[in-house]
Amino acid sequence: MAEFIATYGSLIVSMVLGALLGLSLYLPLMAGQLSMASPGFYALGGYIAAILSTTVFSSTTGSFPIPLLLLEMLIAGVVSGLLGVLVGIPALRLRGIYLAIATIAFVEVLRVISLNLDITGGAVGIFAIPQPFQTPIEYLWIALPLLLISMIFIYRLERIRAGRAFIAIREDELAASAMGINPTYYKVWAFTLGCILAGVVGAISAHFLNTWNARQGTFDASIIYLTFVLIGGSRTFLGSVVGGMVFTALPEVLRAIADTGGLPTWLAQFLRDGRLIIFGLLIVIGTIFFPQGLVTPDLFKKRKKRSNDVLK
Repeated sequence: MAEFIATYGSLIVSMVLGALLGLSLYLPLMAGQLSMASPGFYALGGYIAAILSTTVFSSTTGSFPIPLLLLEMLIAGVVSGLLGVLVGIPALRLRGIYLAIATIAFVEVLRVISLNLDITGGAVGIFAIPQPFQTPIEYLWIALPLLLISMIFIYRLERIRAGRAFIAIREDELAASAMGINPTYYKVWAFTLGCILAGVVGAISAHFLNTWNARQGTFDASIIYLTFVLIGGSRTFLGSVVGGMVFTALPEVLRAIADTGGLPTWLAQFLRDGRLIIFGLLIVIGTIFFPQGLVTPDLFKKRKKRSNDVLK
């Protein structure tokens, strides 16, 4: 067991963080908004934690205090939320592919800014970010409760007035507006909640990765996070969680297959380095054959119905 944790501890934590990033994309999708802004706010949260921990909260005692990490998460969430409101109010007047393009542009703007600021380390980034834990697996003490809290929050959100308004807007915005729902107000709320979660996850990830640079928030990351939700399932938050975990682990699985030997050189190289191509193919195939993703609300209804039939 100890050997397993030592070998796969980092991957397990990465899978939990991937599930959280999937949820950050799922939240605006609840209101029918295809936002690709999560990588930008993820990068922003990471930069906030990296800058604070290496300058403002720098310590010579060795281990970084966990309360300061929690404070960084709070600050990253607040800043991401405020920026999310500022970006969301004009951007969410757009719909469909135009919103996706606008949020991709926002991610690129943040990336270019971070590349040209001294405080962010420019193209090199920020290194030697202090560690609050001794081993990677210990980050589960922060990441796993955050995932559980986020899942419970979204589960409850879907069952209250605001969540029902999100879903009504997703299904038919004109009909929702006719029923007295303010689409812009609720879309901004959904977008902002996703921004807050992405920023908080970024703050954790900066310490977990021990380094942070502009590569954390790119268009490539947008495609990866989109895969989490579209293939995992865009109609239930469990789909985003499953998709985030599975597709975070997938590159490691493909790399292990490539390293087993016996494969043609070109195929082994493709499995190691062709992650984005594979994810793109999965999005195309998945949207054709599984338009609502692998995990859907009907999946649980069918399982419940089969169980009832067996009991009868």
